[in-house]
Amino acid sequence: MNPAVIELKDICKTYNAGTPVALEVLHGIDISVRGGEFACLIGPSGSGKTTLLNLIGLLEWPSSGSYHLKGRPIEQAGDDERTRARLETLGFVFQFHHLLPAFSALENVMMPGLMRYGAYTAEQRANATELLSAVGLGGTLHKRPPELSGGMQQRVAVARALALSPDLVLADEPTGNLDTHSADGVFELLRRFNETKGTAFLIVTHDPRLAARCDRVIELRDGVIVGDAPHRR
Repeated sequence: MNPAVIELKDICKTYNAGTPVALEVLHGIDISVRGGEFACLIGPSGSGKTTLLNLIGLLEWPSSGSYHLKGRPIEQAGDDERTRARLETLGFVFQFHHLLPAFSALENVMMPGLMRYGAYTAEQRANATELLSAVGLGGTLHKRPPELSGGMQQRVAVARALALSPDLVLADEPTGNLDTHSADGVFELLRRFNETKGTAFLIVTHDPRLAARCDRVIELRDGVIVGDAPHRR
């Protein structure tokens, strides 16, 4: 069994703590994801899925509980350590791409490397070119996002998420704004990288068809995990 990439224990998240409008949205979350897993996170709107993903992605801080990232306690880490941990361990795919419109597809995929190393390198360029070819965009390296369809932009985002060979990719509704054909294509790309590269994935989705194709389904409701079980495809 592969070691855990992330391990959260008794994680709580409260907004506006200490005020009359304090709101606890996560209540004692226990979750781990191991290397090579392909898991999804489901639940109704407002159940806390995006908050949990943001905490795992080190974009927000838990109010209490412990979080180990590749065995290291991370919940009290400073901004610099969190940024370094994100670049070294995690990749992100969001529903609305968040590509930089002034940069080409190739430059967008190279951006994580620029953030880590402070410069573009020939190795990064070769890797980004290979990734874009792998997602079927080898002929659009120098096109900017406004010149690409929604499905193509999301494939660029997938390539960008994989640029630094993360241990775990977090995907928040990565197919939510795509048509069925494009959504299936993006999902298959994620699945292929999981199977060929051993990258772990945790995918938030409202699409029961996609959830049914994951190996593990975690259900969050009202800030509490109410289900967590393997799924036989």
